[in-house]
Amino acid sequence: MSKTSDSATSQPEDCIFCKIVAGDFGSDFVYEDQWVVAFDDISPQAPVHTLIVPREHVANLEDDPSPELLARTFGAVSTVARLKGIDKSGYRIVQNNGAGAGQTVYHLHVHLMGGTNFDEGLR
Repeated sequence: MSKTSDSATSQPEDCIFCKIVAGDFGSDFVYEDQWVVAFDDISPQAPVHTLIVPREHVANLEDDPSPELLARTFGAVSTVARLKGIDKSGYRIVQNNGAGAGQTVYHLHVHLMGGTNFDEGLR
């Protein structure tokens, strides 16, 4: 069971990712299973920029997600990378945790980015 995070500005009833997961917007999922959905970011920071989002609402890592939810979320990364064609060329994953880290949607998610050379380090 998750605790309520003080840093969360969205509750499940107004969480945009909860609505996407529920199919309210008819989003095309790159991948889905019983634990997660993956869809392309609407403001991509790389040629491939896909979000992997757990179906369960958890604001971020401070919301105490279950180990299984984390394993399933991060476990989907390699499958989505293969589906997006970046598994061989390399990819970056990012998980922003809190406002100071740039989290803008308070529903745990992983950014999968690739299709470019990230040789300049972190940006």
